[in-house]
Amino acid sequence: MALLVLTAVNDPRATGATFTEVDVSPDLKQARVYVTHHRGEEAAREAVKALNGASGHLRRELAARLTLRISPHLVFTYDPSVDQGFRIDALIRKARTEDGGGS
Repeated sequence: MALLVLTAVNDPRATGATFTEVDVSPDLKQARVYVTHHRGEEAAREAVKALNGASGHLRRELAARLTLRISPHLVFTYDPSVDQGFRIDALIRKARTEDGGGS
């Protein structure tokens, strides 16, 4: 999917998007693709808009590469878990520094 986005999506908002997880429905009709971005939440949300705008094109390109009977409808959504993890890590480091632990 990442390689496909690099070659098939011309929207600069999608550049730098990272896929963290894909959930495919049991009937293979829908795939929810979770997206994050190294520039943070706002950039990730913009990438999601761009990718959802290109989802039909991506679905056709994916269908040409897969040997499945059904090509899933792609739904891109923002994944807050990476940003939340960074925030938690920063809070832990701050607490350790304030506590004098440092390690």
